[in-house]
Amino acid sequence: MKGVFTAKKKGGAVYYRASITYKTKHISLGGFDTISAANAAYLEADRLLNHDRSSINQYQDTSPLPFEKWVILINFRDNGIYFSTPIYARPKFFYYYLSPVDVLKFDIDDLFYYSSRKIMKRGTHLFVADYGMQVNILNRYGIRNFAVAGKDYLFLNDDDTDFRHENIAIINRYQGVSEVTYKGKQRYRARINVPGYYVIGYYPSEVDAAIAYNKAIDILKKKGVNKSYTPNYIDGLSPSTYADIYSHLKISDKILNYNTQKTSRE
Repeated sequence: MKGVFTAKKKGGAVYYRASITYKTKHISLGGFDTISAANAAYLEADRLLNHDRSSINQYQDTSPLPFEKWVILINFRDNGIYFSTPIYARPKFFYYYLSPVDVLKFDIDDLFYYSSRKIMKRGTHLFVADYGMQVNILNRYGIRNFAVAGKDYLFLNDDDTDFRHENIAIINRYQGVSEVTYKGKQRYRARINVPGYYVIGYYPSEVDAAIAYNKAIDILKKKGVNKSYTPNYIDGLSPSTYADIYSHLKISDKILNYNTQKTSRE
């Protein structure tokens, strides 16, 4: 059958691969257990690309093509660009389809990144596999892992599927740092879990508080606290400037005088 090829698995079992060529691009449609299923996939792809203008939202569960492939083919047909991930491009943004009802929106500037990385979802966490690591997509906005929407960052239009940069406002950029009112003034509080939360101090800037958190980590490690902390990375700060701020920051006496042995006895 046209577009269908016989193949063998490692154990020798026979299966059938379907593919189609469109605009000189050879497109794999996947592997199938039967020749009829592979042929149905080919015929569906041919219909989408050459014979009608079906849209993404017309997908049915009975389709012989996986939904992801359906999106890929329609985008290629409409926009003339082939992506290996389920993206549908628009002039200034693009949609990324996790499913027919779970659709994300991104800036066009992020197209290159997501065209070669598959977004996966576990609970409410969205991540990609990047060089063998699971990377939270929020990290691209400077949002730390396990940050809480509404507390650490906001979707300005209240649409939590809209990941365009203009729609995301970061409230708390750094680990252990939050903006508070302290003695009638807006300050940035740094605190750390030792276990049990200890306030490190209140500082006039977010960067000061982030560096104070790093300094508290160093102090606690020297005092024998065996806990894996993630220090804050301060972008755009020279090593000499960082060192100067670090050396002048005041840290709470509770951190400076922390005693692991006394705490364990208590």
